[in-house]
Amino acid sequence: MTYIPLEVADQFSDFIIKRDEQVLDSVKTRARDFSTISILKLLYQLRYSPMTFSDLYVKSNIRMKRSFLNYLHFCMAYSFIRKEPAGANMVYSITDKGRTMLDLFTQKTI
Repeated sequence: MTYIPLEVADQFSDFIIKRDEQVLDSVKTRARDFSTISILKLLYQLRYSPMTFSDLYVKSNIRMKRSFLNYLHFCMAYSFIRKEPAGANMVYSITDKGRTMLDLFTQKTI
């Protein structure tokens, strides 16, 4: 459980599992923990070419399928990834927004 400002809680409701009592301008919540590194692992695999669901699952190295699905849905909800039908398969590709997200973490200045 953690306290989150109301404005933040309203803006990022995908992260919130349960809301409890409100205290001043904050709300007590139980939040989902989306690991940035797992999101980046998905985006990194798609940086050069689109992939099918199976290929993306194997190459992302996110071993728990439920976790993989949560991260995949998160990336699609925030338009980092898009999926398109290709015959009998769905093909996932990175969007410009996803590239920007990936670039934020891969560009280092020394």
